[in-house]
Amino acid sequence: MDQITIVLIVFAALAVAGVIASGYVKAPPDKAYIISGLKKTPKILIGRAGIKLPFFERKDTLVLKQISIDIKTNGYVPTQDFIGVDIDAVAKVRLKTDPEGIKIAMKNFLNLSEDRIAHALTDSLQGNMREIIGTVKLKELNTDRKKFGDEVQAKAQFDMNALGVEIISCNIQKIEDEKGLIVALGQDNMSQIQKDASIAKAQAERDVAIAEAEAKRMANEAQVAAETEIASRRNELRIRQAELKRESDVKQAEADAAYEIQQQEQRKTIEVTTANANIARQEREIELRRKDVEVTEQTLEAEIKKRAEADKFARQQKAEAELFERQRKAEAEKFEREKAAEAKRIQAEAELFARKTQAEAELFARTQEAAGIRAVGEAEAKAIEAKGIAEAEALEKKAEAMKKYGQAAMIEMIVNALPEMAAAIAKPLENIDKVTIIDGGSNGPGVDSVGGYVPSVLARTIETMKEVTGLDLVEVMKAETYDAKVNRNITVNGVDADAVKKIIE
Repeated sequence: MDQITIVLIVFAALAVAGVIASGYVKAPPDKAYIISGLKKTPKILIGRAGIKLPFFERKDTLVLKQISIDIKTNGYVPTQDFIGVDIDAVAKVRLKTDPEGIKIAMKNFLNLSEDRIAHALTDSLQGNMREIIGTVKLKELNTDRKKFGDEVQAKAQFDMNALGVEIISCNIQKIEDEKGLIVALGQDNMSQIQKDASIAKAQAERDVAIAEAEAKRMANEAQVAAETEIASRRNELRIRQAELKRESDVKQAEADAAYEIQQQEQRKTIEVTTANANIARQEREIELRRKDVEVTEQTLEAEIKKRAEADKFARQQKAEAELFERQRKAEAEKFEREKAAEAKRIQAEAELFARKTQAEAELFARTQEAAGIRAVGEAEAKAIEAKGIAEAEALEKKAEAMKKYGQAAMIEMIVNALPEMAAAIAKPLENIDKVTIIDGGSNGPGVDSVGGYVPSVLARTIETMKEVTGLDLVEVMKAETYDAKVNRNITVNGVDADAVKKIIE
């Protein structure tokens, strides 16, 4: 087989597959696909698939779903008793699917929509309903609407068979008459019903009254008989109660004695049972405590073991992590050290070159700086020498003056220091915010003690200076008094006694 033949076969197969695919149809359950063309009898598909040959066959649609049709008389139609009525009804129809019925339906409703089918059937159904209205009386029409609907359905079905249509149901929705007789019939029925109800009510009330009188008579007779019987029964009851009380007293005495005995036995039994129960309860509690201890021990052992395993695993993980971290840090530090060493080597080479260049510059600068420092040092030495000579001369003169004045000079120095000494003694009193004096003791009021604090301390200080230096400032102050000059012949030269007195005061 050559290639051309194979290509032709493949092409033919593809063509056949394309024709089959393009002609594949599938009908839903509520529609019928009619495929006609090649065969004399069309192919009918309902809820199944089939093949339609393109160009040779055609596909038509037939609606099979239920269709609602409104049937109206569109005016007043006389009934059998010549009363005009206007009726609205609804009919449910569908096309037949049996072989004969669907053939007839195909001839009448092929490719028609639901609305067009309903419109085509409305006139026929209205005509059938009008015919049935003329055979029924108004009262029958109102009292049995289902019968009327069934008659319309049966009459119309005969005509629908010729169209391939099946009527599923026919229901009357509304009935109106031309003269309002339906309302009048309702009112007449209402009056008759009310009349029957009134008669029935009167008869019922009469029967109730008779029954009540008879009941009262029978109740009175029954009450008299009942009271007689009750009196007789009460006498018998009192006699029987006396007999029973006597027997009861005897039985009660026997029962009390037996009860006492039984109570003693019961108490003994209860005590024994209670003791046994307490022993059993104590034994059970001991057993439960022992079980609790065992469970607690096992739980603690399991928890300790589990915790130990967890700690061990955690330590292993931590050790591995620390080892990895140390290795990583060591590698990083090694890399950093290598980089630092390289940088230091480069920096050392640069610094060596810089130092060589700087040394040469510094050598020249230091030479110049040394010359300047030498000149400055010589000037400072001369200044220090002149200052030392001046200070030495001042000290020498001061010593000569001190030696010349002697005791007067020492007194002057001490007098000049007295203000500073008084200020230092009074300095702690500045920090006192508030003073509360309770009693001054044997030395007088406390206020005098506080006020005399500074003079007292200064006087003791002057007394101490007298012991150390041999100078008595008090005698110096008294040197200007009459007693000192006339009676005691005290004279102090070079010291202002008034100034010393003022400082001490």
